[in-house]
Formats: sequence, structure tokens, C-alpha cells
Amino acid sequence: MLSLVAGHPAAAQETFKIGAINPYSGPMALYGDEVTRGYELAAEALNAKGGILGRKVEIIRGNASSPQEGIAAVEQLAGRDNVDAFIGTYLSAVAAAASEAAMNYQKLYWDTNALAGNLTERGLPNFARSGPYAVSFADQSVELVTNLLAKTLGKEPKDLKVWLEHEESIYGTSIADRQKEKLEEAGVQVVGMGAHSPKAIDLTDSILRARDAQPDVWVNTGYVPDGNLLLRTARDQGFKPAAMVLVGTGDTRETLEALGAESLEGILIVSYPRPDVAEKYGPGAHAYLEAYRAKYGQDPLAPQSMTAFVGLKIMAEAIEAAGSAEPEAVIAAAKAMDKPLNSYETGFGAKFDDNAQNVLTPPTVVQWQNGKVVTVFPVEAAGENKLVAIGKQ
Repeated sequence: MLSLVAGHPAAAQETFKIGAINPYSGPMALYGDEVTRGYELAAEALNAKGGILGRKVEIIRGNASSPQEGIAAVEQLAGRDNVDAFIGTYLSAVAAAASEAAMNYQKLYWDTNALAGNLTERGLPNFARSGPYAVSFADQSVELVTNLLAKTLGKEPKDLKVWLEHEESIYGTSIADRQKEKLEEAGVQVVGMGAHSPKAIDLTDSILRARDAQPDVWVNTGYVPDGNLLLRTARDQGFKPAAMVLVGTGDTRETLEALGAESLEGILIVSYPRPDVAEKYGPGAHAYLEAYRAKYGQDPLAPQSMTAFVGLKIMAEAIEAAGSAEPEAVIAAAKAMDKPLNSYETGFGAKFDDNAQNVLTPPTVVQWQNGKVVTVFPVEAAGENKLVAIGKQ
């Protein structure tokens, strides 16, 4: 379903410029590129239908791997390129700084991929988020544990022991705090929590503390480098709980190359929806995959791009409804949207709360199976895919 908003004939000379703030260099570049590939595909689909407000959409990249670089990128894109709006962001800390900088220029900052809960809780008048956030990732991981994993392991939630590990920034902390609260509400035994630096070069202590607690389920929220290091350390230390769950990352080729298919078999990841979701769950997901392959000559390198693609679609709909890119008008238009779940390729709907957070953005759960990643939860998204190897790690 690549047909998007109905629009006006695109003007040849005047473009609608969108500054895309993401890391395009350094260790996070793969993911910044992947997010922006989603924007580029959405821009092409929008332009085929007349663009935004009758203007052809142009994506201009702003490289940012740190909050300081995010501020500099906004200043450059607003001052040099006079962009109409900003979009991002792979890194939550960058989103926080860049969106405040965008406010200085009275520009909309539309976030599609950053997860930290406090981004919308600030009430920044130029900020909205169309994608999932810490609460939705935390709640989906809790649903996975208390529903699917408890049944698969033959235990009641009250008999299930869980260890929560997380990287120490607001991203990992906000998700882990919510997981602990909801798991304990469900009666699950949270036998420990650990926090670590995402830049750590040795996480042996983190694994040994978890191993000593003997959890049934080990859950980690982090980035790719620390997640890979934790998995390698767990393998080397013989730490094999019945189920291992990663939140946010761990489902890309980078992790496969670091760990190997055998080590990853059965590991679950709460992640952004992928194009293999059932067509009824995410209408247009399969067409999205074909469009991606046609443009880039390969399958998506990471799952973030389809969420970015849908995010720009929703932003375009809000701008068209507002009749301008003026931040408060766009956010008011977004808050008036009311589309049910399963309206977009990701399975998302569009219903924004008072803080301009889209609350209909459930992540999905995928599993490594024979070196490939397949969607396994919720069952409506999984289609014919089945859970394997739980209890055999």
C-alpha cells in the first residue's frame, strides 16, 4: 500500500524540505541510514501523489551522533537550507537536543523512531512522535513474558523469575523501570536489575550477577554494541536461561555476524515491525519490501526503516490537514486523527494523546531461527510463523 495522501500537483521549482536528523557516520551510521531510507521511500511515494502541500518533498540529511551535533545540524539545516520541518531520530538523546534547537526556529520536529519516554512528556509545542516509545516497547516485552513465554515454559507468571538488564541512559532506564513495574503487577518475580554503559568494553560482571540469580528469562534493553557484547559474554560464561529477550536491537546482520546463527537460535527481540508481518496486520508491508528492494537492491539492513516510512506518511497527513507546516497547527491536526490499529504497513494506527504521542504503535516480537529473523508475536502479526527453541538455549 504505497499510495499515500491525496495531494496537489507538485511544483517543479519549490520543494518541501525536510531535515532528517540521524547519525550518518560512526558506529550508529547503519541505523541512521536505515531510518532515512524509510523517509526517502516515503518521499518518493508522496511525490508520486503530488508531494506535501503541492510541493515536491526533498529529504536533506543532518548528521548527528551526539546532542551537540544534533543542535549544530538543526542550525545548519534551518539557516543554510531553510527546511520546512525536521524529522528523526535514531538516538533519543539527539532527538531531545535537536528538537529544542528546532523550537528556536519555530520549526516542527516530528519524531518517528526515538524511544525515550520523556521526549513527549516535556510538552514541547513543536514536537510530536508518530512511532513507538518506551512504554510500548516495555509493555510488549511484558506481554511476551507473561503471556507467550509463561505458557511455553509451563509456568504461572508468579512462578516465573526474570532478570532485567539495561543500558544506563534514559532510553534503557525508562524501559526497564516500566518493565519492572508491570511485571511485578502481574506477579512475576523480578530477581534483579542491572545497568551498564553502552560503551563498556567488558560486561562480565553484568552477566555473572544475572547468572547467579538463576532467572528463567533474561531481558536486556540496549544498543547493538553492548547487546552483542552481553550475548558473547553470556555464551562464554555458560549463561543459558530458558529464554533470552532483547529489546530495541539485536535483530540485524551486525548481530548475526558477531554471534553466529547457532548462538542466536531462539533469542527473541522486541523490535520495530518488519515487512514479514501478516498482510492483514500491516496492510502494504509486502509492497513496502518490494519498493525497498527495487530502490536499494537488497533487503532492509535493520527494521527501523518501515517505521520511519510510516512516520513520514502520518506527518504528511497531519500537515495536509493543517494546511501548513506551522508546528502548533500540525500537532493540533495530529491530535484530531483517529485511525485504528492495522491502518499502516507497521500495523500502527494514528491516535495522539495530549503530549502528541501516537499511542497506537505496538512493536512486534521477532525470533532468530536458522540465521534468519521472523516475526512470532503477536499472533496476528506472526501469521504462519511459530515460536521455536524456547527452553533450549
